[in-house]
Amino acid sequence: ILPSRFGTAAPEAPEGMVWIPGGEFTMGWNGQFARRDESPLHRVKLDGYWIKRTPVTNAEFAAFIDATGYVTTAEKAPTMEEIMKSLPPGSPPPQQSALVAASMVFTPPNRSVGLDNPLVWWQWKEGASWKRPKGPGSGIRKIMDHPVVHVSWHDAKAYAEWKGMNLPTEAQFEYAARGGHEQWQNTWGDEPVTDGEPKINIWEGQFPNINTKKDGYYTTSPVTAFPPNDYGLYDMAGNVWEWTADWYHVDAYRMNARKGKIIENPQGPPISYDPQEPHLPKRVTRGGSFLCSDSYCSGYRPAARMKSDPYTSLSHTGFRVVKNVPAAHEE
Repeated sequence: ILPSRFGTAAPEAPEGMVWIPGGEFTMGWNGQFARRDESPLHRVKLDGYWIKRTPVTNAEFAAFIDATGYVTTAEKAPTMEEIMKSLPPGSPPPQQSALVAASMVFTPPNRSVGLDNPLVWWQWKEGASWKRPKGPGSGIRKIMDHPVVHVSWHDAKAYAEWKGMNLPTEAQFEYAARGGHEQWQNTWGDEPVTDGEPKINIWEGQFPNINTKKDGYYTTSPVTAFPPNDYGLYDMAGNVWEWTADWYHVDAYRMNARKGKIIENPQGPPISYDPQEPHLPKRVTRGGSFLCSDSYCSGYRPAARMKSDPYTSLSHTGFRVVKNVPAAHEE
């Protein structure tokens, strides 16, 4: 049943979408596992919106490709100019052999390693793409109900526009992930992720070289493999990170808190700034992935923020879409 704010002019429910009623919530986190960019806590007010029940699947993305002929970022060789923009100023240019169609593939080391250098477990693999998630020789025929991966922010945005929709804002994603519950640590409550039966698809064991697969999966899982949250949304935590519309700024929440009032329908900061790579503009990703664990990133929490270059594609990153309601439908 739709809220009364729609009256008789209610838009038809889009297929596979869930209605998230408008309201207020406290955005951010200052409890266990909180990181600097998750605070200060601040109040946010959102209008209602539709959000996809699951991440976009391989089957759904394939339909987009078939209909449009779209070529993803990972399927196009970058130019030297594009590569140099992603490197710190003064970096030497890469060899011409690096200018190939490729994507970042999780490649676990065969030994215990420190967690300060992600490049130890990420490989720039030629030929890896949404339809060959592990590189040449791999495919998606048996995983059509898994989330599509190896999509850049620009690829996700192109799909959303084809559907007449948008990528969720960072606030919309967190609000939906919380399932109507104020300041739960996790999408299911405050119970630790390691207690009881597996709740989501994460890394179990010693990251990044030992995964016990207690949850049944080493990498991605079907988008409805685990229980939904209390809004009926699947994979708002775990499985894959999901692109949002917002630029990433480490101090975005401080900017909001300084305004001293409820922030209505925030669209994110106008610019990006990541002190770890100040030269590289980034977009926010949310939700965590099959690589998250409490010993590494705890990224599956509703408040957890991650970021990536919008031209980058990875084997643990996908997306879902939202449909915002035109003001004309409001009473």
